Amino acid sequence: MIRSRNVALTLSGVTVMTAATALVPGAEAAPGSGTSPRGDLRPGQAYAGVGQSRSPRSQRSRLAGTAKVPAGHLGGMDISSWQGKVGWKAARALGARFAIAKATEGKGYKNPYFQQQYDGSYKAGMVHGAYHFALPAASGGRAQADYFLAHGGRWSTNGRTLPGALDIENNPYGRDACYGLSKKAMVAWIGAFTARYRDRTGRRPLIYTNAYWWRDCTGNDRSLAANPLWMARWRSKSPAPLPGGWKKAAVWQYDDAGRFPGDQNGFRGTWKDLVAFTKKTGAPRASDR
Repeated sequence: MIRSRNVALTLSGVTVMTAATALVPGAEAAPGSGTSPRGDLRPGQAYAGVGQSRSPRSQRSRLAGTAKVPAGHLGGMDISSWQGKVGWKAARALGARFAIAKATEGKGYKNPYFQQQYDGSYKAGMVHGAYHFALPAASGGRAQADYFLAHGGRWSTNGRTLPGALDIENNPYGRDACYGLSKKAMVAWIGAFTARYRDRTGRRPLIYTNAYWWRDCTGNDRSLAANPLWMARWRSKSPAPLPGGWKKAAVWQYDDAGRFPGDQNGFRGTWKDLVAFTKKTGAPRASDR
């Protein structure tokens, strides 16, 4: 993510530029190919899209920052600690209407910029949300859902808060893209996370993934498609083909650079549709009372 990484202006210039350069190789394995897309990340540095494949040509197109919000979608962005403190008024002026910030990873990492990113986007008049980067080999899905909920992942009925999102994609820290889990075990892990989140909030979380990883690591499971999909498919005319049993993508991550800081996303619908999506109600169950 060349352009995205360089947006983190509040970090030490030398450190960020060095990290950004090192983290963008000329070519990477395809998502779900069984090879980690990069082996130079430290714990906590993963982000939504770390598993996406890139080519030298696509890197040049990203440097130009020309990605446009797809027709029929509302513009948004996702960010992590790589972007540092974000200028939210400027992002909204450019057309961003929602933002999803990385809150947690595994069961031990918290994004140090999360509150500025999460609260700042809300105060600027945007819909905000949070995501958790899954590490299925580290601990159970239920435990990681609880960690996410304890550190920023909660949902609100205020009409401006997206349900939390589970980012499940290539393992960025090892060679096994599926974290050493069988397809059956992976489906069970994701199911445990999503069930726990729903049990405690009344909402099904978004699932962020890509079709290749979902095929390779879950066997293209269809049982989890009741959860809304946040689809990763870059530089394409549509988010399709969709994984598993999903018929549509609620949110589409369509590029990793463009007019907004961080990754470029679109919500399928209008502002009114987005607000309605955030408001889908459901009471917390007994376990959270």
